[in-house]
Amino acid sequence: MKLLLLLALVGLAQGFQTRVPLRKMKSLRQRLQEQGLLESYLEQHPYNLAAKYFPGIAVEPLENYMDEEYFGTISIGTPPQEFTVVFDTGSSNLWVPSVFCSSPACRNHHRFNPAESSTFLSTNDTLFIAYGTGSMTGVLGYDIVNVAGINVRNQIFGLAETEPGDFFYYTPFDGILGLAFPSIASSGATPVFDNMIMENLVDRNLFSVYLSRDSQGGSFVLFGAIDPYYTTEGISWIPLSAETYWQITMESVSISGTPVACSSGCQAIVDTGTTLLAVPIRAFRTLMTHFGASSSGEISCEAISNLPNLIFHINGKKFPVPPRAYVLRSNGYCTLGLQGMDAPTEEGELWILGDVFIREYYVIFDRANNKVGLSRLP
Repeated sequence: MKLLLLLALVGLAQGFQTRVPLRKMKSLRQRLQEQGLLESYLEQHPYNLAAKYFPGIAVEPLENYMDEEYFGTISIGTPPQEFTVVFDTGSSNLWVPSVFCSSPACRNHHRFNPAESSTFLSTNDTLFIAYGTGSMTGVLGYDIVNVAGINVRNQIFGLAETEPGDFFYYTPFDGILGLAFPSIASSGATPVFDNMIMENLVDRNLFSVYLSRDSQGGSFVLFGAIDPYYTTEGISWIPLSAETYWQITMESVSISGTPVACSSGCQAIVDTGTTLLAVPIRAFRTLMTHFGASSSGEISCEAISNLPNLIFHINGKKFPVPPRAYVLRSNGYCTLGLQGMDAPTEEGELWILGDVFIREYYVIFDRANNKVGLSRLP
């Protein structure tokens, strides 16, 4: 059973900051692994993470659905109907299952019923979002969306009518709340955070994310403010290289002072909707060999204490990711939190800095200045 989160609103004298607590749960990968079903499930459900960023049409982040761990709660409609969602900086649409959907994946999740909301407005516009292992189709509608006590009025969102296959069936979340830019929103839908800005519901045009490590609590998305408790190490501001995803430029990636990848520069996307570090294939193979991992990514748990930091060189500064972050432990097994991905861009190869990276930093997503802020966590 999914435990719904209590949401809190903190009012500021000059506006609002909205803190959405996130709950860290076992990932689908861990649950299937515990039941001895992981290998057969992966064979039946292959996926291509690169499809998210080079779709031809808008693609949501669930190619990495097996490792998703952090979820928050929102409500839609009057009276409110609650949904567990992934707050995803790698996509821009809000969508949830609807009562019009009879797919098995919808039937075992919360479904929005527009007939039970006095503030719902329907449209004739349709929504189609493709995934590496499936797709969803639906219609667009407008209603009040409540995020931690802040009512975003007339918010456009998708009501899923089909979710083919069992791709979503096992996921512990109902839908997605995208936090990337409007330019990549499917069907031209205005993202939730953009409406927060336009309706003056946030004190500052930014939001920040803290993801706890291991089983620690306290993860959150904070809309409209920066929590100074998490910035005692200072904030390094990095300009965006594109206003689509939260995309930045990296100079290189090194280990023990030696460049091992991205030696001529590359692009990186800071993505809360991807748990692992997605690495270009060539760099992935290099790192697997360097860390002494098997072809499946397994590594000796005893070897972790001797592994080096993985250093990301961004905007003239070093951002280390220690082995405690990039090695994942589950049921006595240890695996590298890396995933190969072949997704070159015009500016160079592409890396995805997912939760493995984000757990080491308090991350600020600044729409006012189109920058990402990173503050190292103790």
